[in-house]
Amino acid sequence: MTIVADAQTDPAAMAMWRPVRGGNAFEITVARLVQAIKLGVVGVGERLPAERELAERLRVSRVTLREAIAALREAGYLESRRGRAGGTFVVSAIPAHPAGASRPDAGQLAREMGDALHDALDFRRVVEPGAAGLAASRAMPATDRQHLVTCLAASRDRDPATRRVSDSRLHLAIAAASGSPSLAAAVADVQLRLDKLLAAIPVIKRNLDHSDAQHAQVVDAILAGDLGGARAAMEEHCDGTAELLRGLLVY
Repeated sequence: MTIVADAQTDPAAMAMWRPVRGGNAFEITVARLVQAIKLGVVGVGERLPAERELAERLRVSRVTLREAIAALREAGYLESRRGRAGGTFVVSAIPAHPAGASRPDAGQLAREMGDALHDALDFRRVVEPGAAGLAASRAMPATDRQHLVTCLAASRDRDPATRRVSDSRLHLAIAAASGSPSLAAAVADVQLRLDKLLAAIPVIKRNLDHSDAQHAQVVDAILAGDLGGARAAMEEHCDGTAELLRGLLVY
């Protein structure tokens, strides 16, 4: 079933569809749309928000938005459909590759990132625990609490084709629950910086079990209003991911 990513009520979507400021509006709009697709804010088979609404949220002209959508249609991310149930739909979270192209090598990706990998991991350890702690300090409405629970359940998905997106959605939901759009945007940015690398590392069942348990600890602490517990649990989770990457990759 295809759904619309509601920019007015979905906390992660509200953070992603923030106003475009500075730079080239077309390039930033394209980047923002790709970010939303890759991090699962709008998943494969789902429909983008209506053109008028999305242009207003991003604070770009409808011409600029249409050009960005056209570019992503050409790249293989989006498809436009006509009719009453029409709109712009996500058809792939992976850009088109030449026939026979191989899966990215995690070690090579890490080498290409160089010092940027260490910077991303350090930055993540600061912003994500901070977001979790801030979320725990808020009196969240029932809808936000339920959204966290739903994202936590989905993050336990073991299907390699969807696991990474479900994981990202949970982290974005936690960041959005902090109530700080700037913090949520920072978490989205660092998730995107690490996305290709995390998707390329080997799938280890024990690691997935550990990750699921840590996710549950973070969400439980947030829902219980335990600021220190939420921060500590997310720090442990970020440290575990960093150790896994540094242990598995040679760069």
